[in-house]
Amino acid sequence: MKVSAKLNNIRIAPRKTKLVADLIRGLDASKALEQLGATIKRTSPEMKKLLDSALANAENNFGLARDNMYVYDVVIGAGPTLKRWMPKAFGRAGKIMKRTSKIEIILEERVEGKDRKSKEEMEKEKAARAKAKEKEEKARKKEMEAAQKEEKAEKVIEKSDKSSKIEEKGNKEVKEKAWSNRIFRRKSM
Repeated sequence: MKVSAKLNNIRIAPRKTKLVADLIRGLDASKALEQLGATIKRTSPEMKKLLDSALANAENNFGLARDNMYVYDVVIGAGPTLKRWMPKAFGRAGKIMKRTSKIEIILEERVEGKDRKSKEEMEKEKAARAKAKEKEEKARKKEMEAAQKEEKAEKVIEKSDKSSKIEEKGNKEVKEKAWSNRIFRRKSM
């Protein structure tokens, strides 16, 4: 079974993208990931991310085994070209073409049907993941509520401390503030 993933409008020229595509075409998925990790090209992190996406599609949507997959083909196409201008001598303008590319990675099974999961198994795994996610969300909500209660308690304590300090200082502070406010309120001449 063939599984694919696409990446559109990556701001790297197709000619440069094809260099990396040729490295992984025909390799096992795990070896292709290693190859992309070791390759020093601007396209390789994007391709690695796309290959991970294709593998995730194969596992989650079709129940295929990750170990049984290989890179069947990598299709590189030209995306829209950005046209820019650079000033040249004698008032002329030189055309600059900033090319983009589209990438599609197609994966296929080495041995057809090996370690493939049935629909029932996939549904059970999805249900288990959903339950685990719900448990995590409940735990987060409880933590958030506890933190909010602590913050409210701290605010109440701070307010009571402030009100007692204000009462102690009394009128002396009010007079000092009034005097300073009058000085700083005046406009300069």
